[in-house]
Amino acid sequence: MTDAIPVAAVRLDVWLWAARFYRTRSLAKQAVETGKVDVAGQRPKSSRAVRVGEALQISRGDEVFDIEVRGLSEMRGPAPVAQQLYAESEASLARRAELRLQRAAANNGYQPPEHKPDKRARRLIRALGDLDAL
Repeated sequence: MTDAIPVAAVRLDVWLWAARFYRTRSLAKQAVETGKVDVAGQRPKSSRAVRVGEALQISRGDEVFDIEVRGLSEMRGPAPVAQQLYAESEASLARRAELRLQRAAANNGYQPPEHKPDKRARRLIRALGDLDAL
């Protein structure tokens, strides 16, 4: 039985995958290469070593995470374990919550139709020239 040796540094793309920000390591690598991840305000390479205490800014879709690395791991584990690898700033949490509320408010007025338009409704839609509504 061998004891696990604590690592001093881990590749950035491997850490992003282990911390569950991206589903695969190749997606994490692509995100780093396209500039969606900043380390201490600089654009890194995917092979850059991440160390405990470094500040990362991760853009994933509409969400932006400002985090501090708290732990290192080269293996992907369950979500509760992955959440121990980083700490998100309070400002980042508040900003993401506000953005979530804005998206919910924007979707409140829209109600999708219950069913497809019938033959008569399709003819009316075509007569009005609104082909995008089909």
